[in-house]
Amino acid sequence: MSLRQTAGGPGWGPFAPVFIGADLTRAGVPAEFNIRRHPPFINPVADTTGFRMCEMDGEPKKTGRKPRADSIRNREKLLAAASSIFSAGGPGASLEAVAKEAGVGIGTLYRHFPTRESLFQAVYAREVDELVTLAETLCAESNDPVAALRRWMHACVRTVATKRGMLTALSPSTDGSAEFLAERSARLRSAVADLMQRGAETGRLRSDVTPEEVMRAFIAICYMQQDDGWQDTVTRLLDVLVDGLSVPGQENG
Repeated sequence: MSLRQTAGGPGWGPFAPVFIGADLTRAGVPAEFNIRRHPPFINPVADTTGFRMCEMDGEPKKTGRKPRADSIRNREKLLAAASSIFSAGGPGASLEAVAKEAGVGIGTLYRHFPTRESLFQAVYAREVDELVTLAETLCAESNDPVAALRRWMHACVRTVATKRGMLTALSPSTDGSAEFLAERSARLRSAVADLMQRGAETGRLRSDVTPEEVMRAFIAICYMQQDDGWQDTVTRLLDVLVDGLSVPGQENG
């Protein structure tokens, strides 16, 4: 059985479903004032962007009307800004900060992402897409499978940071998210399987360690450190992991 074939196991990717804390209503804030879950001025029927705003799968749903170019640009700017703001984390990670970073008003943010969950899923889906694309590029272009795996894992650390920041700032509900998260986990396991398979075929990476085991180790390393500066510590430990997966004496050149 190849490494690639072992990638379809249970959802142990670094972005597997997690239980998320109580929302604002559980903290005593009346639901009608909980604007992070129910923006007070969004009318999903009177939508002029060409998207149906209340879908929850991370992708905009077409209403039959072609979205305006400026609406598409604003959505991409919001997603990029959200990745930047939430990966940095801290008290400044808020919806208002995302809108300001994107150069749009808070109303524009809510028109595109009327709930915390819709923003969480859209940002997360975009991050996973980028990681999958990176893995494909590294497999096709890199002549050093060890360096390719190392670079991909370093990129994953930023995605974990973004997810952590979103969970803290947005406290999105996980209701109805299991399938969405499982699909993204499967894509990440497939990506790391491709990287490891290529390394094993060239004799540069061990063939007796499965992608599932690598992802389990990745999770353990990423979530063992919670304090400031955790990304630097995690990156160093991931380097140790990759060094352990490499086959001594098989360096290029």
